[in-house]
Order: sequence, then C-alpha cells, then structure tokens
Amino acid sequence: MPSENDGIMVILSSPSGAGKTTLINLLSKQNNFKISISHTTRQPRPNETPNKDYYFINDDEFKRLIKNQEFLEYAKVFNNYYGTSRTPVIDKLDKGKNVLFDIDWQGADQIKNKNLDYKLISFFILPPSKEILFERLSNRDMKDKLIVEERMKQFERDVLHWINYDYVVINDNLDECYSKISNLINAEINNGSKDYDPEFVRRHIEKLTS
Repeated sequence: MPSENDGIMVILSSPSGAGKTTLINLLSKQNNFKISISHTTRQPRPNETPNKDYYFINDDEFKRLIKNQEFLEYAKVFNNYYGTSRTPVIDKLDKGKNVLFDIDWQGADQIKNKNLDYKLISFFILPPSKEILFERLSNRDMKDKLIVEERMKQFERDVLHWINYDYVVINDNLDECYSKISNLINAEINNGSKDYDPEFVRRHIEKLTS
C-alpha cells in the first residue's frame, strides 16, 4: 500500500520539438529523480544509447508485452510504438524514488486513468511560437522536409490537449523553463505557493492556434 514515503510521478509531454527530453534529462540530475525508460519499436537515433535512452525492441515483442498487460501506457506515434512498463516504475516509487515520464498526451491519459495511489504532477511543454518550432524541427530533421511537415501538422492536433495537464510551461529559454518546472514540483511536494499564471498560458495557446 503506497505511503507518504513513496516517490511521486512527474509527466512531461510536449509536441515534437518543444524540448521535453532535454528538460527531463536536466530534472533527472536532481537528487532522487529517475527517468522511466520507455520501450519503442523505432530505430535508435545516432546520439541514443540502447537501454539508457530507450529499450529498442521489434513489433512482435512489443505486441507480446501489450498482450501480457505489461504496460502502464503505450501508444503508436509516427508509425512506431512507445510504452512504459509497469514493474520498474512501481518498484522505484515504492523505494521512494521520484519517476520522470517523457511521454505524449495519449500516454499521460492512460497513466492518469490507471488511478495509481501515487502523487502525479503533469506538465505540458510548449514552444514560444510556431516559427521557432519549425526552425527546431528543421535543424533536427533537416534531411527530411516531409517529416518536418508531418510533425507541424501533428503539433496542431497535440496542442489541443494542454487542457488535461496540471501545468503548461513555455520553453523559450531552457534554463528558465527548467527552473519553473523545478519550482512547481517543489511547491507541489511541500504545499508551497506556486508561481503560475493560467491566463498567460491561455493567451499563449490562443496565439499558437490562431
């Protein structure tokens, strides 16, 4: 039975290119924060290390894990599966470790719907503008303009899910964005006062979607 000594779950989601993976890596350097490593069927990127960034598996193995109900959440994104296996997450939480999730809105919804007895804080990370997002994606996926276009279209759909998150944070400056998330997590854990302006967030989203 979970107790007050248990860890907390922190979800970061964002449209592709908004910087959530960099933020997760920064947060994981804090004492007592561990990243939940996802399984995926996509190919590793050049800078990724198997079993550290992801568990890279094939479609058949992924489907076997789904059938065995091994996943807290899973989703198909851009023709590849991504999923979070239950056992290592629960094990870390029971040992008092805080677990960071780098997942999309589909995964976040599934974890929320599991109603686990652990505190959960969810963040949705947004870019400062569509132009900056396009620039970031073009730099990352510059070899394939079609990928960039597809991700920009996906952005239009993903951004609508901001409403389901506890906090929306704009990643204009990486250090400031990291500080903001860090302060909100500490305020949640310690019941402190929160520096958060929902009206500012609403106006920013109106700009992004207009």
